[in-house]
Amino acid sequence: MIHVAIIGTGAIAPSHIKGYLQFSERYKIIAVCDPDIEKAQKTVKAFGLSAEVYSDYQELARLPELDLVSVCTPPYTHAPISIDFLQQGKHVLVEKPMASSLEECDEMNKAAETSGKILSVVAQNRFRTAMMKMKAILDKNVIGQVLHTQVDSFWWRGHSYYDLWWRGTWEKEGGGCTLNHAVHHIDIFQWMNGLPAEITAVTSNTAHDNAEVEDLSIAIGRYQNGTLAQITSSVVHHGEEQQLTFQGKNARISFPWKVVASQSKENGFPLQDAELEEAVQSEYNRLPALEFEGHSGQIHDMLTSIEEGKQVLVDGKQGRQTLELIMAIYQSATLQKTVQLPLTKKDPFYTRKGIMQHAPRFYEKTTAVQGFDDNSITT
Repeated sequence: MIHVAIIGTGAIAPSHIKGYLQFSERYKIIAVCDPDIEKAQKTVKAFGLSAEVYSDYQELARLPELDLVSVCTPPYTHAPISIDFLQQGKHVLVEKPMASSLEECDEMNKAAETSGKILSVVAQNRFRTAMMKMKAILDKNVIGQVLHTQVDSFWWRGHSYYDLWWRGTWEKEGGGCTLNHAVHHIDIFQWMNGLPAEITAVTSNTAHDNAEVEDLSIAIGRYQNGTLAQITSSVVHHGEEQQLTFQGKNARISFPWKVVASQSKENGFPLQDAELEEAVQSEYNRLPALEFEGHSGQIHDMLTSIEEGKQVLVDGKQGRQTLELIMAIYQSATLQKTVQLPLTKKDPFYTRKGIMQHAPRFYEKTTAVQGFDDNSITT
């Protein structure tokens, strides 16, 4: 039986708790922690948990029976909390983004390596049947070399979204839509296609004058072989249509799932390649569906890794790689120049201090509410 603690009872915590509830024979939530003790108590009551309530996470870091913590706190706290628990010999599942800087990521990974404990970063969209199938298709090279990738991470958030006390500042949120919304799609993109060699980007705040951070960014990635990728991150897109498109030499696949293949006429114009489309679709259909998806899928992966000593799908190194791409976007947009990957310790966006010195403040944050009556979110 794996003993679990939930740290932070904000909007994302229910996704973790619901995930754990699917595996009641394998775990037990023994503690719930939040500086707002009443909020923590309400969470325990809402889910019918038999868990102790704490206001200071350091109190439960020393619990000898504790095995695993889910860190569901604001981004600027992820690194210190995760490091503390890893050093106390606990496994850690930390929400995205992994940390506020690459330096913090390196410190977290060092703590995991030293302790021998598992550090996993939440990337629940990898644990979707469609994403796993698409990754398998790409790995099999069925569509040929990927020539162009399009990432549309389109979300919409109202003006009041950034009124929450920790949102909308570089200090506490660590960035805007690129870091906190598009992180899902950027993670999928780099998992499926790897990091580009260079990034050229622009950012802007077009509709949220109560936030320092961007609400729209556009980046172009260039690979060593000349192939390209474009990444749009947004919280100003009505309808929130999101897509990942991989244009291969032989065919195109995309999410939501679609396959299109062309062959050339004598004059170079396209002719549908129905045979290849059918072959790709058959391979897609043949691949099995996941038993557990989303947060439940990632929690299943984490529990299995603890029980069987297996490697988690999304470890701290994978989490760092996603953040590295995001920091390259910020650095390029801020310095208004193309940035080479990988970033180094000398890059201004490697450390939290460097980010705070260089990051653009589009507007001043003037409102800070403690919470909203409606705490529901979409993921």
